[in-house]
Amino acid sequence: MEPILTDAEINEKRAMLQDYAPAQQAFAMLEKHNGRLDTSFDELWFRGEKMAVPQQPKSGKSLLQVTLKTLRAELCGNDGLRAQFKDYTKNPGSAPLLTGLIVAIVSLGASSGIPIDPSIATIVVLYLLKIGLNIFCEYTETAQ
Repeated sequence: MEPILTDAEINEKRAMLQDYAPAQQAFAMLEKHNGRLDTSFDELWFRGEKMAVPQQPKSGKSLLQVTLKTLRAELCGNDGLRAQFKDYTKNPGSAPLLTGLIVAIVSLGASSGIPIDPSIATIVVLYLLKIGLNIFCEYTETAQ
């Protein structure tokens, strides 16, 4: 089951990031898809690529899931990024900290060879905040 943002969660984050235009695209997409992070991510990604969104992926996985899996090592192994998430969870009303997380994901994507624009990074950050970075990292950890 994919995490879904409630209208209240969308409105809260939208108000925090009202001056950050790329995030507004993400919130508009979330509203369109009733808070579904995976569907919103997919449409933003394919819109950027100027392609039609596939109706049913052959793999059964969303593009968000595949992207997060690809970025997993960088997301979970980056102590600086983990500290940024921790700082934000201590102060969830901080727009600068939330914007900083989005910018960090854009940079992380660029350094990993994955072109993630700020609206897409907003979806990634909201997903990770919804489920928790620690839970994401533990749940997706590969067996040793």
